[in-house]
Amino acid sequence: MTVDIATPEPVLGTAGKPPLEILLCAPRGFCAGVVRAIDVVERALAIYGPPVYVRHEIVHNKYVVESLKRKGAVFVRELDEVPDGAAPVIFSAHGVAKTVPANADSRGLTTIDATCPLVTKVHREAEIHHKRGRHVLLVGHSGHPEVVGTMGQLPKGSITLVEDLEQIAALTPDNPDNLAWVTQTTLSVDDTRHIVEALKAKFPAIVGPHKDDICYATTNRQEAVKQVAPLVDALIVVGSSNSSNSQRLREVAERVGCPITRLVLRAEEIDWPAFEGIRKLGLTAGASAPEVLVEEIIDAFAARYDVIVDTVSTVIEDMVFPLPRELRSEAAE
Repeated sequence: MTVDIATPEPVLGTAGKPPLEILLCAPRGFCAGVVRAIDVVERALAIYGPPVYVRHEIVHNKYVVESLKRKGAVFVRELDEVPDGAAPVIFSAHGVAKTVPANADSRGLTTIDATCPLVTKVHREAEIHHKRGRHVLLVGHSGHPEVVGTMGQLPKGSITLVEDLEQIAALTPDNPDNLAWVTQTTLSVDDTRHIVEALKAKFPAIVGPHKDDICYATTNRQEAVKQVAPLVDALIVVGSSNSSNSQRLREVAERVGCPITRLVLRAEEIDWPAFEGIRKLGLTAGASAPEVLVEEIIDAFAARYDVIVDTVSTVIEDMVFPLPRELRSEAAE
């Protein structure tokens, strides 16, 4: 759809404001892994009392992190920032290398693992391939905490990161007939498919996971954006700039032709001139963005437009992950 921003006299809605239809993507926002991770911190605070230490951001959303800080969570980059004592340290939803819990054990720290079970699935897959003598190729983004954690499950030299198609051409493994691939859980579904197809073409004997590593929530949110983005003049993804799955949602919207796409955390970040003249707005949220921030964005547009909100639903999510055993009611008591 082409946006005509040169219209001199926009039609006004019933409230004396320009009309705006907001198409709300569903599913959006929190996934089961994020809900579990936040619940881990809040349950640990209830059991142990503050402070509770968290290594890295529990999930990639500044609003969530700041909210947990106010409740008594202390976020640290590395374990050496955690003092000796009874206060527990929680590992984030992205997972950690094996050396991290080993170092914590050596110091006698109480640890609680909030790693998303779907990330743990990838860890276990990589370990199984390694035990079977296969060299593992990890499709993912360098430096992302999940990638660091997954690569840290195996001895150095037994897993190789593949970020794009260009790197595949340069791959020269010692045994090209004994390879396996796994992926980061928050990648672009389409990009990953192209990379995996290229890996299979170059290494026909390569072994993959029994079930796709890209998590259900990442896939579902991208599919919803694919449905909505072609119908709107602009699309906003609510999420943090360091959130991989949120960035992928923005990229998906761009690729299907949405003329204006923005990733914003809060309403205060909206670049209002960019949205001048729009009549339809798509709105979604990354898997670590709370619904309250989506509502905040809607309220900000409602202050300027006569807003009608419609939901475009592609699938119903009902996934739930249990808390770690040590935090369940019967164990804690």
